[in-house]
Amino acid sequence: MRTLVISDLHLGSRVERDVLRAPVPRARLLAALADVDRLVLLGDVVELTEARPRDALAIAESVLRDIGDALGPDREIVLLAGNHDRLLVRPWLRTPGRVLRPDSRVPPDASPLLARVVGWLAGGGATVTVRYPGVWLDDRIWATHGHYLDRHLLPESAFGIARGLLGRLPRDGATPMDYEQRSSVTTIEGPLGRLLPRWLSDRLADLGALARRATMSGTQAAAAAGGDSAWRARLRSRLLGLQMLRASIPAFARVVHRLGVDADDVVFGHVHRAGPRPGDDPTQWVGPTGLPRIWNTGSWVDERLLLHRADPSHVYWPGGAILVEDGRITPLALLDDLPASALRS
Repeated sequence: MRTLVISDLHLGSRVERDVLRAPVPRARLLAALADVDRLVLLGDVVELTEARPRDALAIAESVLRDIGDALGPDREIVLLAGNHDRLLVRPWLRTPGRVLRPDSRVPPDASPLLARVVGWLAGGGATVTVRYPGVWLDDRIWATHGHYLDRHLLPESAFGIARGLLGRLPRDGATPMDYEQRSSVTTIEGPLGRLLPRWLSDRLADLGALARRATMSGTQAAAAAGGDSAWRARLRSRLLGLQMLRASIPAFARVVHRLGVDADDVVFGHVHRAGPRPGDDPTQWVGPTGLPRIWNTGSWVDERLLLHRADPSHVYWPGGAILVEDGRITPLALLDDLPASALRS
């Protein structure tokens, strides 16, 4: 089975950074679906935190219908939730006695919002299933959005207030419900984004994106400050790249280990940094024993704080995807030949 995995579309973003509302990126994605058997939407498909759900869904509907129509009958779509669209599955998660496995099947009508999204995706005849928090792509490849890694980015003793909000770290033998017990910074960021004026909400989205990718030491916090300029964007990107390798990937490997996921390869999104890309050190994209191999899909979001005057070779450039076929994984960059102007509607 030929499977395309994409993540972090953030459709309906209040600050309009979701590139699939622009015609050229959308056409590129639809063209890429022509020769795949299965599409996996790996979370944060719809932006349900910074915008009111009805407003986000109004933007997302046409994109999701186009995706479903492009796949058509006899093919499959697998939908997962992330931290920005967890509302799709939240009522189901809160059912008393809920048991959650690493690849639990979620009823397509688990919430009214989820039923609408599934209906749009299924409009062209494709079979749509919902999984959470992850899905097995084959016997040895597991995929998940990756937001559980946030729980491991803050020290256990320092920043006591923040650690208290996030709860104790799950230990070996943890279940996904152990990671669901406490919320993340997204819980605070989303309501603020809805209430603040548009220009301030835009800035909050920038800082929130940086916060999710870093442990926010003094250096990273300094990088988050200041206005747009090419050199600031390069500095932010380099610092976050280091933080990705030194913190986010090890944190994700820790999640995989503590959940007891026995995989040769794991795929995640969440941090919006595609990889490994050419030039990346492959030894930094593995677990502590050399397995599992770790892959990131990248995003479909215009990260303007990082991409100011950047060219398409940038590791945060939108349009990343992962192709899985016969147990082999191939990273794709579907928009890497497009100028920044083509990313905006």
